[in-house]
Amino acid sequence: MIPTITNERRGAASGRRRRWVAVLAATALLASACGGSDDAADGGASPSPAPAPGAADRPLVVGQVAEPASLDPHAVTAVNDFRINVNLYDGLVRYDEDSLNVEPALATDWSVSDDGLTYTFTLREGVTFHDGSAFDAEAVVFNFERMLDEDHPYHGTGPFPLAGQFYGSLDTIEATGEFEVVMTLSSPFAPFLSNLAYPSGLIISPAAVMQHGEDVGRNPSGTGPYRFVEWRSNERVTLERNADYWDGPPPVSGVVFRPIVEATTRVNELLTGGVDLIVEVPPDELAGLRSDASYTVYEQAGPHVWFLILNLLEAPFDDVRVRQAANHAINRVSLVDDVLQGTATVANSPTPPAFGSAHNPDIAGYDYDPERARELLAEAGYPDGVDVTFYVTEGGSGMLDPVPMGEAIQADLRAVGINASIQTFEWNSFLGEVNPGLEGKANMAQMAWMTADPDTLPFLTLRTNAWPEAGGFNSGYYSNPEVDRLLEAAQVETDPAERDRLYRAMQEIVVEDAPWVFVANWKQNAASTSALSGFDVHPSFLLRLNRAALG
Repeated sequence: MIPTITNERRGAASGRRRRWVAVLAATALLASACGGSDDAADGGASPSPAPAPGAADRPLVVGQVAEPASLDPHAVTAVNDFRINVNLYDGLVRYDEDSLNVEPALATDWSVSDDGLTYTFTLREGVTFHDGSAFDAEAVVFNFERMLDEDHPYHGTGPFPLAGQFYGSLDTIEATGEFEVVMTLSSPFAPFLSNLAYPSGLIISPAAVMQHGEDVGRNPSGTGPYRFVEWRSNERVTLERNADYWDGPPPVSGVVFRPIVEATTRVNELLTGGVDLIVEVPPDELAGLRSDASYTVYEQAGPHVWFLILNLLEAPFDDVRVRQAANHAINRVSLVDDVLQGTATVANSPTPPAFGSAHNPDIAGYDYDPERARELLAEAGYPDGVDVTFYVTEGGSGMLDPVPMGEAIQADLRAVGINASIQTFEWNSFLGEVNPGLEGKANMAQMAWMTADPDTLPFLTLRTNAWPEAGGFNSGYYSNPEVDRLLEAAQVETDPAERDRLYRAMQEIVVEDAPWVFVANWKQNAASTSALSGFDVHPSFLLRLNRAALG
């Protein structure tokens, strides 16, 4: 149940902020099928301040994989949106510069009670939101009330798809001073701090929510290193430097995010000077960029899983033998080596190796065995094969090369008698079809998740209580009571070793049940001109651009 959050005392102005500056507009060559109108959403920002000493007097231009869905950090779930939002907003805490460890942000300090239920945060003083309103304890309370309290006057500006799963254990929240917030949980929740560092925990201006209501996602105001200027649908989102950022003003004058869906077009824009930085470089372009001193390639393994969701409510994947057949039918080594050209490793479970001891290395997974796949299909009553509908996206955060991947998978499945008819969608349209559940629409769908805690992906996608109608992302309707028990136990387990053991046990059951086809763990990448400094890819897969400079 979503709790009602209480606020007993009003805090005074305090906080901290980040900013980004974008002055020039760059026009995207590629339009997304699911954008808004072509009208600009103007944030009403004041003119850009002078650039920091030594900085290029122009914005950094970034080639994104898709049009953002919203700039309201509480209303979105995709890394594509979060890559913009982490530069507009701060949370109480954040990941440090090169790991998933948590460090102070809008909270300068915090303490946790011995029973793991009470978190007391001391807030940063002297920070205001980009719209000039105060960051204080009341603003923090407003943010969590808005997400979690169905009776809050601005709860209707959602929905907030991650709130219940990430912060549903929050029982009460109080502003106990001008710069102090106390959060009390209903039960211990091991990933709570990590979840606060995730972009769903970013703090938005209450005044902006009150002014813009449901349109705040196109009129954002945070405390981050950059502030919003405009959003021209399917062309660009423009941000400008926040000269008063508590962590120091960014070196560049601003950032322009351009949605460039087709991967080769992103590379061409980099090569011709249309952008300075691109994400998710296609594998066949990496070698050329590496060999050219005019460009820099960034690579890092991280907690990523690329998989196929199978619809367990409807035939044929309601039969575990057909699900196991699909896992045996797909040549994942070939996908990784040939389609992805070594930029990923084969995934054998829902928990990637990047999570260390929470990953179960003893799981062998499913070998490529077309003959065994045919045997399983025949045992399940499909000796002559079966037709299925397969949802594929044109692009999207962490989706690698989704169309070539989909076509290669389609060929492998067809070879054993699973005849997959592909339906292709633009990224935001794809999420709109898949996230509410596949029932009555498709038998299988591509998906990828990048997460910061081993709890997040299985808790949001594999529990019975995470079916779409319950507010989760279990779009294939998997249900196993023992998996539910293990995941719920892991969330309240405070001993790290025991928590990892529970995750390893969960993986053994899930792999046997095969609710997904486990495909790949990506080594994330990005590429830029050699003029860019102060940037690197982050294990969270986010883009932190507050130190980025153009020489």
